[in-house]
Amino acid sequence: MITKAKKWQLQEAKNRISELVRKASEEGPQTVTRHRKDSVVVLSAEDYRKLEQPKTSLVEFFQKSPLSKIEIDLKRDKSPDRHVEQ
Repeated sequence: MITKAKKWQLQEAKNRISELVRKASEEGPQTVTRHRKDSVVVLSAEDYRKLEQPKTSLVEFFQKSPLSKIEIDLKRDKSPDRHVEQ
């Protein structure tokens, strides 16, 4: 589970890179700021893999859905449009 990232100023991150990497591996993503704005996020390889694109296509995803067996009536109502007074 990814938790809230700790914020590091860029200079602090440069001076303590080993600690930054260790914390990203053990505690979760770490945000590095530059000029008081979020600049980058350092995260473990495991957390990164969780964010990578899914290994299945969208079609496969829907086919594997528990809802895939439900039948839906997709017939369109062909009655004329109704008139709406304004």
